[in-house]
Amino acid sequence: MSEAQDKVKKFNEEREWGKYSEIKDLLLNMNEEIGEFWNIIKWVDPEKQKELIEKNKAEVENFIGYMEYLTMKIATICGIDAEKETLKVVEEYEKRFPIDKIKQAKHANKLAGGVDEK
Repeated sequence: MSEAQDKVKKFNEEREWGKYSEIKDLLLNMNEEIGEFWNIIKWVDPEKQKELIEKNKAEVENFIGYMEYLTMKIATICGIDAEKETLKVVEEYEKRFPIDKIKQAKHANKLAGGVDEK
């Protein structure tokens, strides 16, 4: 991940991109990408979603790539180590969602009787 963030940083520096003023546009771009993915799987059950994701695998892969690029670009602009922060979130989730409790509850939505204490 650090290697990818370094490559994103270099790519943007070479083009003189990556100013704080771009963050709102990058966030809007993320929303657009999310909308495109959502259009593939909206209003269908999980089994059909799985089928549609497989059928549209190239578009889904492209979505992941764009989201990772945009996230790393925002992290770089803000001076944040994306890999470090991702690992911190995983550690937080490990504490918030212990394996034994999640397997028992089958989900983490506290409104539905799950385990999330936040």
